[in-house]
Parts: sequence; structure tokens; C-alpha cells
Amino acid sequence: MELTTQTFRVTRADLVRYAGASGDFNPIHWNDRFATKVGLPGVIAHGMFTMALVGRAVTAWAGSPDAVVDYNVRFTRPVVVPDDDKGTEIVVNAVVREVTEEGLTRLDVTATCQGEKVLSQARATVRTAG
Repeated sequence: MELTTQTFRVTRADLVRYAGASGDFNPIHWNDRFATKVGLPGVIAHGMFTMALVGRAVTAWAGSPDAVVDYNVRFTRPVVVPDDDKGTEIVVNAVVREVTEEGLTRLDVTATCQGEKVLSQARATVRTAG
């Protein structure tokens, strides 16, 4: 069973807000010149911000934040955020891998940006309502 696709827009303004909240002011998250100098294609979103957006999708599917029992990802590709008003989009999908007798649902999660997977081995376990 496939769950409803969720899409999250990410702009440079989002990166500034996340940097303020997290304290992560690494210039790769706001300075194109620095990001390209260190070999990146441009400014990239914070990995934990990307993970949080995908986690928001998992929470929506679960119906409640406390229904999320486990959530793990590996970062495979950076989310490049252009310096414009549109930003970029992270598209999140999930497929139910298993429903256990204990009332847990295991999800295989996919997150893409510009058609490229940005997370691998993204999995979540949620407590099934009822």
C-alpha cells in the first residue's frame, strides 16, 4: 500500500530560519561562494532540516507525533536550494512494508529533490491507531 505523496517547498529563507533555530550557521547553508569553493553545487539545506521535513510527512501519515516509534535515514545527496523566491521541493512518498501483530506499521520512505533521491534506507515504524 502506498501512502499519499507529500511535497515540501524549501527556500533560502527556510534555511536562515532553521540556522537560527538549530545554531548551525555553516556557510554551506547560506553562501553560494563558500559552498561552491568547497565542491558543492551551491547552497544546500541542512541534513537535519531535510530529515525533519520527511519526519513531518511520517507524522502526518501516523496521525500523531507520538505514534512514530522509530525513524531512521541515511543522507545520500544534498538538497540544493537556489537563491530565488521559488526554492526547491522535497517530495516524500512511503510504502507500507509490513503490519505486525503488535499493531506496528513499518514504512519504506522515499524523499526526492529534482527527481534525485536525497535519502536512502529511510524507514519509519508507526503505531497503528485502534
